[in-house]
Amino acid sequence: MSDQDTHKDGFIPKFLLEQLAEKGNEDAKKTIVQMEKIDKKITELKKNNVESSSLSNRMEGHAEREIYDSQNTSQFKRKLVRKEGDLPVADEVVNITYDFCGSTLKYFQQKLNRNSLDGSGMNVICNVHYEEDYNNAFWDERLKQLSFGDGDGKTFINLSRSIDVVAHEMAHAVTDFVNGLNYQRQSGALNEHFSDVLGTAVQQFVKGQTADTADWLIGDEIVGPQFPGKAIRSMKNPGTAYNGDRQVAHMNDYKELPLSDDNGGVHYFSGIPNKAFFLVAMEIGTDQAAFIWYNAWQERDIIHPNATFHEAFEAVLKTAKELVRQGRLPQNTVSAVESAFSKVGIKSLVLV
Repeated sequence: MSDQDTHKDGFIPKFLLEQLAEKGNEDAKKTIVQMEKIDKKITELKKNNVESSSLSNRMEGHAEREIYDSQNTSQFKRKLVRKEGDLPVADEVVNITYDFCGSTLKYFQQKLNRNSLDGSGMNVICNVHYEEDYNNAFWDERLKQLSFGDGDGKTFINLSRSIDVVAHEMAHAVTDFVNGLNYQRQSGALNEHFSDVLGTAVQQFVKGQTADTADWLIGDEIVGPQFPGKAIRSMKNPGTAYNGDRQVAHMNDYKELPLSDDNGGVHYFSGIPNKAFFLVAMEIGTDQAAFIWYNAWQERDIIHPNATFHEAFEAVLKTAKELVRQGRLPQNTVSAVESAFSKVGIKSLVLV
């Protein structure tokens, strides 16, 4: 697949930055320009075969964390400031990022039985203080690295300070390695959806929350005082996170969009499967729901790079039935899944 199909804009959707820029937000305008320059830079790095990717630790069998300080430049792996096993440093952002990456890896291992991003002990490379006042964070599939901006302090604050942002971006890596969902229309919405699923699951795990006590907000900890809302997305009530939130929660509101509009609506329409996941989690618990979704993502014949919502739900239902048959999930799991899909407008699935 092409870079165009797999490359993600970042945790803060480009369309949202454009909305803010249209209202005169100069920092949002600056970030859009930065994003375009970063994409060109990464493309050039790969074209010139510059080695910037992380390495696997297959002999040891576990991932190691490497936190680099970009020192407000666009340089990757500029200065290594903390590596696996090192004591905390003076920079709080470095320590938080180190800890959140560790918590996400722990969740992957303990709850999903996955060994790091690639499943084989891949090292996790993070760049913090990336660019100047950069209102975004991203996983780049081409470089196999994570990068986090500090935010402008007004609309957004430091993006590595939120566990669901860190876990969301690490989950994009998992999707790239597992089934490479193309980043457009329904397959792209599923790509975003899965990152929200693992982002909220890891956040609830770290904070000791349950489906009942969690707020189900995505990115609420990185919005600043001038942001027109409480979060970037709501999985519980898609479309209510901020003023102008275009997310929808039902297939009745799905429509074909040009790729120039949020890559065909990858963030708008991820609200549909997000709502389904929330409903399942409320019935059987977030960890068990995430376990279904993660195992369903392994059904590569069904969730292929251009998978649709129906195909993803088919894989989820098939996985749920098998896990119940094995006695690994409660008996009400299948009915919970079927009910949730029905409530978001998907009422019939044909299983082979």
